[in-house]
Amino acid sequence: MADRLIRVGHSPDPDDAFMFYALAEELIPTDGFRFEHVLRDIETLNAWAREGRLEVTALSVHAYAYLSDRYRLLPHGASMGDRYGPIVVAREAMEPEELPTRRIAVPGALTSAFLQLQLAVGRIADPVITPFDRVLEAVAAGEVDAGLVIHEGQLTYPSMGLELVIDLGEWWHDAAGGLPLPLGANAVRRDLDVGDTMPRLSRILRDSIAYALEHRAGALAHAERFGRGLDREMADRFVGMYVNERTLDYGEEGRAAVAELLRRGHEAGLLERLPALDFVED
Repeated sequence: MADRLIRVGHSPDPDDAFMFYALAEELIPTDGFRFEHVLRDIETLNAWAREGRLEVTALSVHAYAYLSDRYRLLPHGASMGDRYGPIVVAREAMEPEELPTRRIAVPGALTSAFLQLQLAVGRIADPVITPFDRVLEAVAAGEVDAGLVIHEGQLTYPSMGLELVIDLGEWWHDAAGGLPLPLGANAVRRDLDVGDTMPRLSRILRDSIAYALEHRAGALAHAERFGRGLDREMADRFVGMYVNERTLDYGEEGRAAVAELLRRGHEAGLLERLPALDFVED
């Protein structure tokens, strides 16, 4: 019998590429599954998840508030910041309190970064939705007043002469009593909850992350191809920020951080409902 096809959606960036290196290069057993990698920006994956398009997908923790009826969270694959995370940059210095009245490029309305920005500075009524890999360019060109930066732009923005307005990782650390900053998650579609399918998939995906951490040089060489403007040293630094022991398992702090972010979003009126956290246990 042919292996069952599982489409896995993730962003074309170094940390996701690092996580899925072993699967992409067929370096680990796949237990009767065949994996197809679908690379899209996170806001596209969030939108697709609302349709249930992919069996397994990366999604924003923010978006999970609208997707918990379609997907369950996997206990691994999280991207979390520890006193670092998305940033807002501008061509000239400005105060964070000015941001709600400025034109701000954001990489998606359902990104965790956008929820966190609004928790930090207040509701932003008219964000300029911009592909994540064009945000720095839009700021530098004067198309917008400021930009919300995710992925490797967090490290490369100084090379474009831009100024830091707010570091949401630092803000969250202070606001949430030292909890890590939840950004991305991996999730599995609920209709796969037949027999032991979900735990088997979960173990394979966790094995991929573990393999990359144990075979860092090969995984970094693979991930480096997805880093815009990153040399090997910067790619290593960026991957280390977002693929680590917390990526293997959220742990109690990680799960508490997700719950806290969603609770704050709901209490601030930025989320319509507060979802129950539903993790696959493998």
